[in-house]
Amino acid sequence: MSKRSTYTLGGAALCGALLLSGCANQMSQRSDHEERVERKLLEHSLQIDVGEPKVMELPQRRVRIHELKRFEVTEFEVTRRYDRYTPYQPWREIYEIPLGAVAVVAGIGANVVNVFALGNLPDSVTHDWLSYGVAGVNPFMNVPSNGRAQQNLAGIDEVEKGKREESISLPWNERLVEVKAGKMTHELTTDKNGVLRLNLLDSPFSEQNLNHIGTLHLQVADEDNQVRGDASLLVSGNLRGKLLEAHELIFDDLEDDDVGQWVHRVKRLSELGLEEEASELEQSLIELTRNDPELQQEFLQTLTKATGRLVADPGVQ
Repeated sequence: MSKRSTYTLGGAALCGALLLSGCANQMSQRSDHEERVERKLLEHSLQIDVGEPKVMELPQRRVRIHELKRFEVTEFEVTRRYDRYTPYQPWREIYEIPLGAVAVVAGIGANVVNVFALGNLPDSVTHDWLSYGVAGVNPFMNVPSNGRAQQNLAGIDEVEKGKREESISLPWNERLVEVKAGKMTHELTTDKNGVLRLNLLDSPFSEQNLNHIGTLHLQVADEDNQVRGDASLLVSGNLRGKLLEAHELIFDDLEDDDVGQWVHRVKRLSELGLEEEASELEQSLIELTRNDPELQQEFLQTLTKATGRLVADPGVQ
């Protein structure tokens, strides 16, 4: 085969490839703008507030636990630039070429008229018609079309707008708290507000002899983030001396006792300085005698006479 034949075939193949693949019609860029916030954790801690006083003189205590986080907040303005183009489809040349030829003639005519109109014709007539026509008569390019336009990300520009510090405090809600009393460690759970309700008269502390345990050690941990918090709460010797007797007064069987023994229990708790526990026991006894109004009235009258307490009205629920 001669060189001339080889060049002819190669040129034909190249033209055929160009005809089939075509050229994408580049359009004006499109930009998107948005704001982005970046948070960098500076400090993460768990705080246990054991309340006041630091020494427990009463058996009940509410301990509040919070998770504290401090961030460096950076705000950015982000601009994304997209290159837009009309993908080439050869079959569209069937109607674009004749329309393009008409548009070229119309565009040239509009530019001639614009000279006499002193440049007052709009660009959509003088410029756009001519651009449409040139793209239309080009067999390797389609005319621009917003409906068929595709895009590729061309670049991202970020501009920092400012920095600030931000702190948040979240309750340690419904999470585990370890309370160490002597050699024993008890696992308790906070409520939905991050409050741990300690009651040394209730389980699990009531099952342990606290006479020689003067400190409760509290610990919380977030194992995922390797953050821990701890605190200590002292228990006074005076309180420890009351716990065993108070537990018996509250939790020993009530139904086998008479009214005089009920009154003695409430009165004795009050004498020990445990007014909250005395009131709770009083309410339990009122509830116990709900179905026996005479017994209930006898209990209330005897309690008032023996202690001078302003008892609750059993009719108010």
